[in-house]
Amino acid sequence: MVNVGDKPDTERLAVARGEVVMRPETLALIRAGHIKKGDVLTVAQLAGVMAAKRTAELIPLCHPLFLTQVEVEISLNEELPGARITATVRTVGKTGVEMEALTAVSVAALAIYDMAKAVEKTMRIQNIHLVEKHGGRSGDIINE
Repeated sequence: MVNVGDKPDTERLAVARGEVVMRPETLALIRAGHIKKGDVLTVAQLAGVMAAKRTAELIPLCHPLFLTQVEVEISLNEELPGARITATVRTVGKTGVEMEALTAVSVAALAIYDMAKAVEKTMRIQNIHLVEKHGGRSGDIINE
């Protein structure tokens, strides 16, 4: 792991985004709450939050962090068609939370796939990326 001991504690924020593209029929089932496994959006949201909190266990060399906020928002979109996932992660510390935000989006997308795979196995998880980060030595980064 990189030594971050000399860095000052600062407020850190990262926002990541991704998509799960699916057939309109699958999207309609999710929207109506007719997926047999249960409430797709709630399960995916919780999976994303839990994943952000365990990022250091999943990604080698990531520092374990005390997260002050993890927010996972999932919106259904007919134009995709599918789900757009946005994760916002905050902490006060010596290193950023980009990996936690990206992990939250990735696992939330996997949870959507898992919940709906009985009705569609051709869903695509795509476009997972860092939207923005704030704080730390490298300053602010905005990718969108």
